[in-house]
Amino acid sequence: MSSEHPSQYERRSEATQVDININTSASLGYWNSVPATANSMLGMLGPYPWYSRIDLRGSRSFLAKIRRLIPGCPTEGKLDRGVDCGAGVGRVTEGFLRHVCKVVDAVEPVAKFTQVLDESALKKDNVIGDVYTLGLEDWIPDKKYDLIWIQFCVGHLNDRQLVELIERCRAALTGAGILVVKENMSTDPKGNDMYDEEDSSVTRTNEKFRSIFEAAGMRVIISDMQTGFPKEFKLLPVRFYALRPKV
Repeated sequence: MSSEHPSQYERRSEATQVDININTSASLGYWNSVPATANSMLGMLGPYPWYSRIDLRGSRSFLAKIRRLIPGCPTEGKLDRGVDCGAGVGRVTEGFLRHVCKVVDAVEPVAKFTQVLDESALKKDNVIGDVYTLGLEDWIPDKKYDLIWIQFCVGHLNDRQLVELIERCRAALTGAGILVVKENMSTDPKGNDMYDEEDSSVTRTNEKFRSIFEAAGMRVIISDMQTGFPKEFKLLPVRFYALRPKV
């Protein structure tokens, strides 16, 4: 991508000056301060114990819808191999991905979280496959996946790193493989991305995500909002994107 002709996502980053604030060391420092337990992982989601149940149910419904839309993708039974990106201690794998994939790899930069995965019953039962202790900005897939699931973690990547990650994921999909990105959406009244100093992350706009997917050579098959959260809690909206390579 030529620096003489910046893309839409690069121009927007320059205008808002948000993703330049991301500090990987600060992000890792924050998550290393979080206990390596399933309950503490709800810190990713907010202090609401019912959130995870609603979140996982929404993910199951969204994937079922996608599988009916992609030629060659089986609509029933388990997919052969998936990967949980930003896996934490395996909340999403335990509550969702193990039910839809025979084997689930995991990518997670915090070593004490991947230790939990390596010592889990799912690992002993060979449901969890390879566990990669590294950040998504450094992960280079070495196999093909039927499902790549990226949830609540790309806010720790700057825009260029996210484009490059999506490009690598595109190359790692099987013929009928699916890439899903599930993330919080910015509610900034001016339509800008929002920076969070607490964990050094960015919450992006729908426009920004779509420009990043376009730059990475992916098309959005379907995009839905996560529903079911009580309105009185005023949580950030959450959106799914199902992505496939451009033809």
